Amino acid sequence: MDYAAECDQLGVIVDSFATALERADLSRPVPTCPEWTLLELAVHTGRVHRWAMLLVRELAQERMPTPRDGEPGADDDVAGWFRKGGDALVATLRAADPDAAMWAWGVDQHVRFWSRRQLHETAIHQADALIALGRPAQIAVDVAADGIDELLDNLPATRTFSPKVADLQGNGESIHLHAVDTPDADGLGEWLITLQPEGFGYSHGHAKGDVAVRGTISDLELMMYNRLPLAEDRFEVFGDRALLERWLSAAQL
Repeated sequence: MDYAAECDQLGVIVDSFATALERADLSRPVPTCPEWTLLELAVHTGRVHRWAMLLVRELAQERMPTPRDGEPGADDDVAGWFRKGGDALVATLRAADPDAAMWAWGVDQHVRFWSRRQLHETAIHQADALIALGRPAQIAVDVAADGIDELLDNLPATRTFSPKVADLQGNGESIHLHAVDTPDADGLGEWLITLQPEGFGYSHGHAKGDVAVRGTISDLELMMYNRLPLAEDRFEVFGDRALLERWLSAAQL
């Protein structure tokens, strides 16, 4: 996805996420984030939006504190607060130069890191909210395809706050992801993740892995983020299931 498309999609997801929060019972637990209620999920996501907006607006060259002023309680207009912060983030990103250098916790030290990261973080947390509300969680095909790439791109940089990522290594074992609802011709609906002693790499295209999992591209992204368990009948798994389970246990962003 290009920068403009990321900003557009983020705007769409912010709007639909905020709409889902309207009239929702914000005390509901979030099964995919078991320590949070829906209120805590909304405040966390809105807080991150405001932090990312501040970083991009200032073209921060080092990490800045996360702003926490004015965060809502259960009796406040949480949906309105969420929408205001998300819309401000999108506007700030659209006004910025995607190639401008700045601090980011990932490998890509440019503004464009934040449009991509916030798109996918918001999409996953919207899925959390929908699951909590008992609604289907569905991520658009183009967003989910890039979301899997973005996760794989950034996982190696998360060791400082997700130390289990260091376990994502091996001796050539491989995991094949196959989306059943994307064209095979471009190879973008398939991934081969290979574990090596120094870490892991991935490529696109059809290949045989030690374990393969098939599902829709939205479900595959949610699985990779540990939002859908392998036990769901929407997945087909072939080969070394324990290898895939080991990956999912360690690959938590």
